[in-house]
Amino acid sequence: MNLNELRDNEGSRYRKKRLGRGIGSGKGKTSGRGVKGQKAREGVSLNGFEGGQLPLYRRMPKRGFKNIFRKEFAPINLGKLDRAIADGKLQADATVTEETLRAAGLIGTGKYVGVRLLAGGELTKAVTIEVAGASASAIAAVEKAGGSVKVTAKPKAEAASEA
Repeated sequence: MNLNELRDNEGSRYRKKRLGRGIGSGKGKTSGRGVKGQKAREGVSLNGFEGGQLPLYRRMPKRGFKNIFRKEFAPINLGKLDRAIADGKLQADATVTEETLRAAGLIGTGKYVGVRLLAGGELTKAVTIEVAGASASAIAAVEKAGGSVKVTAKPKAEAASEA
């Protein structure tokens, strides 16, 4: 086989239809769109439209509630924190904040308003942690290891009593 004998596989390339190039092409004038009407126009999108009949997505029963004002917190487990300290990504003697966690690559880049400390895993070093929220078991585990947790965000019950 020589370079001049190389060919694409049969059917691997599809020549696009050239629309609106005269009556002899078979796709002239209306370019295969029929005559007039909404679908003959440009920029039409009829997803979910069922010709005036109530669409399926509106006929289905709705359940639950989606709070659009919900605050999303980045979760961080104690085990992950301990591993980062062991790997040298975080210093045990410095205060661990959201900025230091982000710099170490432990928090994703989602729409987070803060960090919530969770009790997954084991913490072996005494660490000072400053986060927006923490579970009671996580706080207990950090204090057991000789560290401390400072929670910056107010709990819901406390915020409601002030209002």
